[in-house]
Amino acid sequence: MTTAYDFSAKTIDGKEAALDAYKGKVTLVVNVASKCGFTPQYKGLEAIHKQYQDKGFAVLGFPCDQFGHQEPGDEAEIMQFCSLTYDVSFPMFAKIKVNGDEAHPLYQHLKSEATGLLGTEGIKWNFTKFLVGKDGKVVKRYGSMDKPEDIAKDIEKLL
Repeated sequence: MTTAYDFSAKTIDGKEAALDAYKGKVTLVVNVASKCGFTPQYKGLEAIHKQYQDKGFAVLGFPCDQFGHQEPGDEAEIMQFCSLTYDVSFPMFAKIKVNGDEAHPLYQHLKSEATGLLGTEGIKWNFTKFLVGKDGKVVKRYGSMDKPEDIAKDIEKLL
């Protein structure tokens, strides 16, 4: 059976990274954007990352420009924004697509494992979140409106 940890992705600094490095950890996979109404969620994502990282948790950020052209920059600009504006320390990956024929294989898998409202697979907007258990199985999908701090109770159950 395929799990989230069977995939790899390019990091924001251009290195290929196998996601099996997160086996045994709980992760929150999020499609992020720098110029979105939900961008302030970076603060909450960083807070839960710091709060639980020593207990085996990580936020994984995947920039995406498929929604309203809200992630127009290149990887260097994205990393600079995240670092200077929100002091992001969680792993960030290269810009990807989350919908359509060119959707990253990880996101194809996540969407098939945890559908959205009314069983739809497509990501509706930036800051959709997937909570992944230690075994790499998708536990739950959260929409853009779900704040990172509200997900903390679900994270704690899995740690």
